[in-house]
Amino acid sequence: MDDVASRGMVLLGCGRMGSAMLKGWLDGGLNPRAVTVITPNPSDWLRETGVHVNAPLPADPAIVLLAVKPQKMDEALPQLKSLGNGNTVFLSVAAGITLARYEEILGAQTPIVRAMPNTPSAIGRGITGIVGNGHATQAHMDLAQSLLEAVGQVVRVADETQLRALTAISGCGPAYVFHLIETMAKAGEGAGLAPDVALQLARATVAGAGALAETASEDPAQLRINVTSPGGVTAEALRVLMDEETGFPPLLERAVAAAIKRDKELSA
Repeated sequence: MDDVASRGMVLLGCGRMGSAMLKGWLDGGLNPRAVTVITPNPSDWLRETGVHVNAPLPADPAIVLLAVKPQKMDEALPQLKSLGNGNTVFLSVAAGITLARYEEILGAQTPIVRAMPNTPSAIGRGITGIVGNGHATQAHMDLAQSLLEAVGQVVRVADETQLRALTAISGCGPAYVFHLIETMAKAGEGAGLAPDVALQLARATVAGAGALAETASEDPAQLRINVTSPGGVTAEALRVLMDEETGFPPLLERAVAAAIKRDKELSA
């Protein structure tokens, strides 16, 4: 982060994800005057942070964070082309845009890191996968990771193709969990609970179980066994959920495969 403090950084786009990361950096002690934000509609909060907003770009920033929507990238990137093919690393959190495409726009010698965060990053509980191109050094990867850790955990994948699987698990995963909460609440209503009580039970159960799974020394399979008395009510429910043909395992396999297939189609 010393490099960012001395050379500065550029944040292109400051929506929900960009704002969450910026807040994490500033809360962590980053000087707001080291940050230049380029955004068409700056919020009152952004203006009050003390960062440079829509100001001239620093000559040689340590890093440029690309946080605009994927469909806006081709329109937004050309204004940063002068920073390509140099010492500035570009970090993108946009889905679906390949490293090769960024190299086409910014220059083949540009250090680029792709990142795939998920929506819990907005509350500092996310997890992000990262991968760099051939010009991204260990120092570039370390810098990208340190910045992304402001909003949660970071993992590095071996190559860009693995981002598809990561997207299908952690990028799309929050939607799977939200749907689980929906369906648990609906099942609770069907069993006679009041809607608000069923929803409260489903939300708290998923949140509590997730927190336990993250902090416990046992793996999820053992945690499941710990809750399941042989021949009991949980065991009977799991008999349905773990069915090899109709239960969770084949259903999630099909869901993940469908997500990966669609990601390939959108990247083509």
